[in-house]
Amino acid sequence: MDTGGGCSAREPFALRVLGDSMLPEFPDGAVIIIDPEAKIYDGCYVMATYNDEYIFRQLRMVDDRYYLQPLNDLYDTVEIPGIEVIEGVITQQAARRRKDRKHYRDSSE
Repeated sequence: MDTGGGCSAREPFALRVLGDSMLPEFPDGAVIIIDPEAKIYDGCYVMATYNDEYIFRQLRMVDDRYYLQPLNDLYDTVEIPGIEVIEGVITQQAARRRKDRKHYRDSSE
């Protein structure tokens, strides 16, 4: 039994969204939590391997076919061979940092 304290390869982890393909729900720079053990279902957001790269999209299952669909219409939906290319399900979007929501009143008010 390994008691080295290291993380399992199948534990949830966080990544930062790069780009605008998942706007408006997931803006560039948003932090998402991926669970490699979560249940995969039609409509869930997933991280998958596509063309030897990781891709973040919404999974669509239609007539025994699988698609990775962006939320931003400027990007193409791609077909994948099956759920075996899915690395994990996005289970949470981390809240934005406080400084991103802070508003100051004008001192002349």
